[in-house]
Amino acid sequence: MHTLYGIKNCDTVKKARRWLDRYGIAYQFHDFRADGLTQAQMNDFAARLDWDTLLNRSSTSWRQLSAEQQCDLTLEKAILLMLNTPTLIKRPILDTGDQLIIGFKADHYQTELL
Repeated sequence: MHTLYGIKNCDTVKKARRWLDRYGIAYQFHDFRADGLTQAQMNDFAARLDWDTLLNRSSTSWRQLSAEQQCDLTLEKAILLMLNTPTLIKRPILDTGDQLIIGFKADHYQTELL
């Protein structure tokens, strides 16, 4: 079964969930805020994707960080920021077991999942 990571009130996450439901693709929803994320989960994401791909630099949360927090990012620093502020993580993240799909585009989901 797939796992969809995100925040339940995010519009893009809602679109992804509707798409998965429409096509009868079984998934478990994991809410970053309600269910949290562990260091191990973030390390797994970063091992399977470039950590820079996970970091949402266009988010309001990113703009609210200090210049010190934003500069000289390393893998460890970025993971710590995302663990402390889950809204810094691009969403949704769909874990198919074989791959992680970041964001939602219906045509990409169709190519990868159907």
